[in-house]
Amino acid sequence: MKTNRAVRTPGGLSVRLDVRALTVVVLLLLAALTAGVVLIGTGDFPISAADVLRTLAGEGDAGQEFIVTELRLPRVLVGLLVGASLGLGGALFQSISRNPLGSPDVLGLGQGATAGALTVIVLFGGTANQVALGALAGGLVTGTAIYLLAWKRGVHGYRLVLVGIGVSAIVTAVNGYLLTKSDIVDAARAVVWMTGSLDGRDWDQVWPLLALSAVLLPLVLANSRALGTMEMGDDVSYALGVRVERVRLLLMLSAVLLTASATAAAGPVSFVALTAPQLARRLTRSPGPNLAASLCMGAALLVTADWVSQRAFGAEQLPVGVVTGVLGGVYLLWLLVTERRAGRI
Repeated sequence: MKTNRAVRTPGGLSVRLDVRALTVVVLLLLAALTAGVVLIGTGDFPISAADVLRTLAGEGDAGQEFIVTELRLPRVLVGLLVGASLGLGGALFQSISRNPLGSPDVLGLGQGATAGALTVIVLFGGTANQVALGALAGGLVTGTAIYLLAWKRGVHGYRLVLVGIGVSAIVTAVNGYLLTKSDIVDAARAVVWMTGSLDGRDWDQVWPLLALSAVLLPLVLANSRALGTMEMGDDVSYALGVRVERVRLLLMLSAVLLTASATAAAGPVSFVALTAPQLARRLTRSPGPNLAASLCMGAALLVTADWVSQRAFGAEQLPVGVVTGVLGGVYLLWLLVTERRAGRI
């Protein structure tokens, strides 16, 4: 079945349209929004999907308005934005490194953001906002260190992954040291944050994520064609006029900011950045970074995992990071076995 079509605009511009990829993006977006509506209606006071939509349209009663807009909607929006940021950041790193294991989880960016948050919690006893800023700073410092250490007449895929694994091990050791030096109250607070959770998230976490996404998303999509060209190799990209190192640095900075901001908002939610791009690629069957599909897949995965964490274990609710960790660990094992059988590792 032919999935690529050329669309010509009235101005004479011709655009290639991948029908399958576009269909997958639309379906994933609908799945993420549907899961969000279901999650808003889930809780001790259940609300039907129709009533949730009616309340979001401003036609609900006072009780439903309070529950939906003040208590549950911010959590769902944070989940959607965090999942989308992780999915997009993971797609960028995997495309830049040309390696399915080149995700923020493996490269150590999540651990770096965790180190920044732990430093604020353990050494300074910071507030929630200060912890979020510490996580953002930790992610940026770790990303910068990985880039500089991996630089040798440019940054190449396997070198980036190997340096990231080494940095991840070092930062993980630092995190363990910080936990051992903290008192029991700070240690308990830090462990809860390190699990990755959407509990208690409100509008204070929504607006920074939304603002950062509004800035970075157009920037990333504007460079998506150059990123797709770079997957064919630096020499081919240079020959086609792509400023490889400039584009790579810009997109890596964007990926670091996306990952660090998501970690700052919800803690180090594991494996979403690793699995979302790979699942999106398998659904679209399209070459290239599949940025839009990865973004929507990440949002759908995280919101669905949050619903599972609230409903699948009876009265005991789990942090969403536990669910994504279990599912992502199983997926990682499957991916490693698949890559080994294909002779790529």
